[in-house]
Amino acid sequence: MLSWPQVSIPECDFLFPPLKINTSSGFFSERGEVFRSYVCGITPYDATHLGHAATYLTFDLIHRYQTLRGQNVEFVENITDIDDPLLERANRDGQNWFSLAQEQINLFKEDMTALRVLPPKNYVAVTEVINDVVLAITVIQENSYTYEISGDLYFRITPFLDLLPIELDMALKIFAERGGDPNREGKEHPLDPLLWQKNRDGEPGWDSPMGFGRPGWHIECSVIALRFLFGESYLRAKDLPDPMIDLQGGGSDLIFPHHFMSAALGFAITGKRFAASFVHTGMVGLEGEKMSKSKGNLVFVSKLLAAGLDPMVLRFALINAKYSSDRMWTTDILESSQLQVTIIRQALARQFVLDPAKYIEQMIQAISSDLDIPKALEILMEWAENSLSEINSPEIFTPGPMSRFLDSALGLAL
Repeated sequence: MLSWPQVSIPECDFLFPPLKINTSSGFFSERGEVFRSYVCGITPYDATHLGHAATYLTFDLIHRYQTLRGQNVEFVENITDIDDPLLERANRDGQNWFSLAQEQINLFKEDMTALRVLPPKNYVAVTEVINDVVLAITVIQENSYTYEISGDLYFRITPFLDLLPIELDMALKIFAERGGDPNREGKEHPLDPLLWQKNRDGEPGWDSPMGFGRPGWHIECSVIALRFLFGESYLRAKDLPDPMIDLQGGGSDLIFPHHFMSAALGFAITGKRFAASFVHTGMVGLEGEKMSKSKGNLVFVSKLLAAGLDPMVLRFALINAKYSSDRMWTTDILESSQLQVTIIRQALARQFVLDPAKYIEQMIQAISSDLDIPKALEILMEWAENSLSEINSPEIFTPGPMSRFLDSALGLAL
């Protein structure tokens, strides 16, 4: 599938030290000149809400930083365009599921374009790779990780339970809430996920050696990541790195079951660990409450932009928080961000300013330290406010370097 338009990154003549991101398995570290990143995309039954946007902006910042460090960024993102939530909403609204998906995907692309998010090299819908998923499932079957219940094919998770990121009781609860079926009769283990689901009346399906049906959720990401980061021959490759990809990313709600299951399936396919680092973003709430579809309090990017909000103000507001922490969204955040962006623009419009280089170097150090964007923006505001004051300096500096840095490193075209 076509991604959204490419975003240019201005040259930035500064030294970018290695990026240190604190993950559950220790600090993220580079493993070579190629940086392979896979970020879980949307299930297109609703437009981009602020939680989506905050997540994709986080990985945009990482991809920008690695690019500025001279890394060859190989970035893949999926679209889960065949899944229960999409089919349920299409049925509820009397809409064709494929048309609904295309409508929401197009809206998502518009939102990402407005927010100046770097597009993935490969933006892949599940429905485009059903054959690849089927081939991977046959390999998993050959490796004795599967069993069948009434035409549905399940994956044996037991060999991987030592890696479970949460307690088993909590895992069972979350699994049931997020599409799992822990209580189904005949399962070898309650956490075993569906690999291939036989067709239900009225649902879309595809022919396969497992019967007419559709893939389960977790196998889709395993296959798309490996297929597009390592090419069509990955199933036969003997020289895949271990772990295979550098970074698997998404919201913290994907830690379990999705990322746990995707990693287990990746190992079942290749015999190698899936990702060197898993990076997760915090959840975004609204005015003291969890933001969710069920509560009806989702704030959508497209609606904010349609109401006239400057997308750079929205980007500024969303990145000005610790990426890994849960946060609350309020109208005060937007008002404060609007004021700060105005001050920065006033400074960038001046003929002469304080030396940008000193401040840029401090900002780079903050970003490199676990993506501390709030600290970087604090330094930026100090530069802007001081530059708007009377400058008593024998040297003359122009704002160009700061403007280019904000554009390239933070995606803020101000």
